[in-house]
Amino acid sequence: MKAAALCLLLAGSAPLLAQQTCNTASYALSSPSSRFEDNGDGTVTDRASKLMWLRCSLGQRWSGGNCVGEVGSHSLRSAQAAAEELNRRGELFYNDWRVPQIHELASIAERQCDNPRINLGLFPNTPAAYYWTASSRPARRDDTSAFALSFGAGGLRYEDKGDAHHVRLVRSAL
Repeated sequence: MKAAALCLLLAGSAPLLAQQTCNTASYALSSPSSRFEDNGDGTVTDRASKLMWLRCSLGQRWSGGNCVGEVGSHSLRSAQAAAEELNRRGELFYNDWRVPQIHELASIAERQCDNPRINLGLFPNTPAAYYWTASSRPARRDDTSAFALSFGAGGLRYEDKGDAHHVRLVRSAL
């Protein structure tokens, strides 16, 4: 079975229409909506991992059941500083939001979908682009690089922490 959803991606100031396709003929969805609880406040809780996710990427805001605004790009350090500032101000209901580890971010990737590889019902207006993780290469903790995971076709890359990528924040729901 093939299912499709339309999403609007912005490239500069010119909107481009992109088509998400999901193929569930051989395998079930890896991050089905039924696994998540909608908290009704712009967050969802993954019942399997016990993690709470912001539905919008940093730079966007939750409004009317959708993520609106432009997705920001951050160095890893500025992404962590933005999470700390949000926690300090208490704007997002809790004070322990953070950049996810690689296994956490990978848990919300939808392997049966392309363009982007994420459940757009849970995480609307997510671009098919790289997102930071707080994971460094093992045995190289002082390294200047960390892993970034693409919700597009790019997969996983080891990136300089000064490079600009998108960010989705997470917290423990326990």
